[in-house]
Amino acid sequence: MIKHASEMLTRERQIRGGDGVCQTLDFLQPEEMKHCRLFGTITLKQGTSIGEHDHVNETEYYWIISGEGIVSEADGEKVVTPGDLVITGNGASHAIRNEKAEPLVFLALIILD
Repeated sequence: MIKHASEMLTRERQIRGGDGVCQTLDFLQPEEMKHCRLFGTITLKQGTSIGEHDHVNETEYYWIISGEGIVSEADGEKVVTPGDLVITGNGASHAIRNEKAEPLVFLALIILD
């Protein structure tokens, strides 16, 4: 199976009570996924964020493609840059924001545990 870019859904939306509007590219729709809940890219422009949220019975992965972000976790805030991987599961919570002029772009994947 091949899914062409023209078949993917691009949206602008606020995510988890974060600041501003994020751009998302959903590679697959919920009815196309059996073992995951989200698979796509998210772009945060300067001043935008995804609000704090937890992951129970699932694990979320953010793989940073470009830009720089600040991830908030239980043990504090950490800077992430291209190539970094953020892993959140087992009931843990996180948030991410972009304070830089360059957009922050990352692959987001939520796998059901």
